[in-house]
Amino acid sequence: MMAKVLINGRAEQQLSAADRGLSYGDGLFETIQIASGTALLWDAHMLRMQRGAARLKIPFDASLRALFHQDFLSLLQSSSTNAVLKLTLTRGVGMRGYKPDPQATITRISSLTALPDFTDQQRHGITVRLCRLQLARQSVLAGVKHLNRLEQVLARSEWDDPDITEGIVCDTEGKLIEGTMSNLFWVANGILYTPDLTYSGVEGVIRNALISQCRQQSLCEVRTASYELSQLLVADEIFVCNSVINILPVVTLIVDDAAPKAEVYQVGPITRALQKMLHNLYLKDAPH
Repeated sequence: MMAKVLINGRAEQQLSAADRGLSYGDGLFETIQIASGTALLWDAHMLRMQRGAARLKIPFDASLRALFHQDFLSLLQSSSTNAVLKLTLTRGVGMRGYKPDPQATITRISSLTALPDFTDQQRHGITVRLCRLQLARQSVLAGVKHLNRLEQVLARSEWDDPDITEGIVCDTEGKLIEGTMSNLFWVANGILYTPDLTYSGVEGVIRNALISQCRQQSLCEVRTASYELSQLLVADEIFVCNSVINILPVVTLIVDDAAPKAEVYQVGPITRALQKMLHNLYLKDAPH
């Protein structure tokens, strides 16, 4: 399936060279799974984009949300009902220089691509590695899914092995943060842990949904704080998640590329319960 793209509601592939999203990464994006024609957790994605836009002082209102939804419906008419929808919002075209133009018209980009199949990885688990790159600490941008993803690009470039699905990144103080494209969770003694994202990382929609659902359904205690790598290594279960891969159990963790032995983990009962919980949450979005 070739990518289908709308820019400000029009079918085109070209963007102005003066767009601030291209020049400075001045914008945001959302990646949403489309299943049977339904945009899963649409409201949560829109709320995150709205909050991120407020942080960056980019206009976002109900009419913009409606336009993104209209883009989605237009793209879906000529595409598979299972896909990945990417919504991008930039501050728009501006003059050279960092100072934003308050009169600039925002740019809205919507695209639809094929949905990767992670069924086997969801069932059997994946291999991940610890990345050497460390994420900068910046509370103003922490949590926001902004367009400047250079740290993630560099971290992902650290390996070419197709058997390694994801890389785990820490911040410049050595605290666990997330995966290059996902959020990180682990289980120890029946308690679910995930790193605090006050200073680094992306506050994922699936991450927030799992935390909320665990607490609502009393599945297990959830703790969010600042954690060291040593705490991850003694976990009983580890998994990563995002809106496209859903929940992928980690069965192998490579801490040192030169080490002869990797850490091995089981796909445990809490991970399986959370996969089922997420599936049931998705079903609530399905048309009745």
